[in-house]
Amino acid sequence: MRKAIDNVNHVGKPAASGLKDGADAVLDLVHTLMHQVRAQQYQPLQAGDAPLTHMEAKVLGFFGRRPMATQSDLAVHSGRDKAQLARLIKGLRERDLLGAAPDPADKRNVLLFVSPQGQALLARLNDISRSVSARASAGLTQAELATLQALLQRMRQNLDEPG
Repeated sequence: MRKAIDNVNHVGKPAASGLKDGADAVLDLVHTLMHQVRAQQYQPLQAGDAPLTHMEAKVLGFFGRRPMATQSDLAVHSGRDKAQLARLIKGLRERDLLGAAPDPADKRNVLLFVSPQGQALLARLNDISRSVSARASAGLTQAELATLQALLQRMRQNLDEPG
């Protein structure tokens, strides 16, 4: 497999003002790590019959967890622009990854669900994701993983607080 080159984050190069330290270094590393994870999750799917972007996978996952939800439900859940979501949903429906049915309670609504082809693709992505997670956490103990998760959760909670 060809090694992906990170031209966005310039991994391993010091910032123009010098090396980062403290919280800046942690957040920079988290950002770089997530780019690596996403690249390794989606790279195997790009060569297949149904390439999938991160956002398309998020949409499929939402309807996989909430079959027969609406586009409006997704917009509320994700906070994304309705026009962007409409384009994503249209593309997934055209590729037969999402199916649709009229809402019996309100004919103006369309209920969406993951098609069998979409379910197969989600299952493959889940397998790849588990493999990437296992590689990323290789050599870490359960205690280390729990500590890392707790620390990152604290940082997330700090950002949830009004600034």
